[in-house]
Amino acid sequence: MRDEREKSWYEPRLHLVQERVRRPLSQLSRWLGEAEWLEGDFSAGDLLMVAVLFRFKGAGMLEEYPNLLAYVARGEARPAFKRAFAAQLAAFTTSQLA
Repeated sequence: MRDEREKSWYEPRLHLVQERVRRPLSQLSRWLGEAEWLEGDFSAGDLLMVAVLFRFKGAGMLEEYPNLLAYVARGEARPAFKRAFAAQLAAFTTSQLA
């Protein structure tokens, strides 16, 4: 099967998807502002949001929002994130071996 990047619809669709993703990223960036965490202290909400945003790293979009990039870095450094990520990775690895 060919890579989707080789399909004729890829570029136009990519632009549309990126614009749809930028809207909520912009809203989140404004909400966070210069705050360290979304609701004051670090919470489960931050853990979940960092896990979602983590998947954007390297795609070039998160880098458009320096405060979100810093937020993800802070979240990744938290022991709770490290434990959750390790558990998720272990579950995924185990399921791939089965």
